[in-house]
Parts: sequence; C-alpha cells; structure tokens
Amino acid sequence: MARILVIRLGALGDFIQSFAPFAAIRAHHPHDVVDLLTQPPFADLARHAPWFDHVHVDRRPPWHDLRAVMALRRLLRSYDFIYDLQTSGRSTRYFHLSGMTAWSGIGRGAQAVHDSPQRRAMHTRARQRDQLRRAGIDSLPVPDLSWLARGGPVLPAPYGVLVPGAAAHRPAKRWPVERYAALARRMHARGLLPVIVGGRGERALAAVIRDTCPAAVDLTGRTSLPELGGVMARAACAVGNDTGPMHLAAALGVPCTVLFSADSNPALTAPVGQVRVIYVRDLATLRVDRVAATLA
Repeated sequence: MARILVIRLGALGDFIQSFAPFAAIRAHHPHDVVDLLTQPPFADLARHAPWFDHVHVDRRPPWHDLRAVMALRRLLRSYDFIYDLQTSGRSTRYFHLSGMTAWSGIGRGAQAVHDSPQRRAMHTRARQRDQLRRAGIDSLPVPDLSWLARGGPVLPAPYGVLVPGAAAHRPAKRWPVERYAALARRMHARGLLPVIVGGRGERALAAVIRDTCPAAVDLTGRTSLPELGGVMARAACAVGNDTGPMHLAAALGVPCTVLFSADSNPALTAPVGQVRVIYVRDLATLRVDRVAATLA
C-alpha cells in the first residue's frame, strides 16, 4: 500500500477547480492511502469529501523557523508520491525541501514534471488534466458531489443565489452592489427569492441589497463551505462575480452567470459547468438589463 499526498493550497475557486483531479487521483490509487495538504479555510470541506484519508493543514511556516520547516520536510518525505496541484513558487520549494523525485509538479527534476510551454495559457482544468496525464492518469471523471449537496439550510424554492463579493484587494472584480440590489428586486418580482451568500466581510453588501429588496435572504457569514454547497445545489440559478462561491455553484450543476472584468481572464479561470460568462472591461459599465436577461 503506497502513501500518496496531494498538495492544493490556493484560493477557494482554485480548490474547487481541483475536485475532478482529486477524484481522478483517488480512482487511480483505490488501495492506497491518499492524503491532502491544504490551507485552514478548506480543511473542513476536504474532510467532508470522499477523496482523502487524512487532511493536513499547511501552516506556511516561515523559512527561518527551522523546527517547523523540518517537521514539514518529515511530513513530505513520509509519502511515496506527491501530486502538487498548486504548482506555485511555495509548493515547488516544498519539492526541493523534500529532496524527493517521486513528484508531479513543475520542479525541475521531478519524476512527472509538467514543463509544457503552454502552461500559462491553459485554463486551470486543462492544465491540471495535462499535468496528471504526464503522471499516468489519463482522464478526469465528473466527480460525484452528492456529499456536498445535502447540507445547509433548506430555503423556500425557487430561489436564486447572489454573490456580490470578491477578494477585498481586487475591487475591480466587483459589480456595483447597487446593481445587485436592482437585480434582486427584479428576481423577486418574477417569483424567485434572492439569497445572498458570502463571508462575514460582505454583510455590508447584503445590507445594501436588502434595503432595496427586503425579501432577500441574507446568509453572508452564516454558512460553512459544506453548508454553502447545499444552499447552492438547491438553487435555481446563481449570479455573481469571479469568486469562489460561483465555482462551487457551477461544480454542483447550477446554471450560473459569472461577471468578469479586465481584472481576470475567463479563458483561464472561468468556472466549469452550466456557465454563462459576461465579460466587460469595467463592471461599472455593465447594465442590470443585460444580467437579468440571462435569467429568462
């Protein structure tokens, strides 16, 4: 029985984009131990998933903390093969720290190095598919997410989810909240209950929406990621910025409208599923009519 480690540290959207690779690695190693190394925000979601035997949390020790770095080295060296799906500068340092060659990643000298010159031009899913192909995994199955679709509060149907937030340090990724408020009012007039989701930091956005549409349900900061999965799975549709919860909705098969500005490239990062992308250079120029038309 081999010991396999998967490394996936990144943002929520990136983590969700790896659901199919996670399932493929698990299927490729049916009788082996398959563990995950990830960041604290995603550990609970990963522990609910059927793909991992154990979930380790990467505390990102500073390189001058030799005791912590050596503990990380021991962890890495306890595995027979490592799939680095993060393929970042930090995770490649982990490759060099481990001293192992039984590795799938971008570090020079790895047994299954992904050195395609097209890496940076590939969509995340295509890049991971190509990386795993070089490691001997030929297909990415559509993952069974029934485990993720059960949780969270059961809301009156039909409802549509609104995701007005995005990374706070990238405001250009946000459609103005007043437009979400106007969209919520139109949804409610059509018999579709607006449900607002996001983190605690987005409660102010939800308040603006509810000022215009008091019937809207505010779940910002009130669901864990597994619970949010259930809320998304039962939705009739979802509308939001280029941010993690929209990847979750798309992965669960929800019809999605995702709003992109010039701050990110949908060709490289768009959610995978029943997704309609609206791309404008500046989201401040995007009219409510155009977004509302996608819900018809």
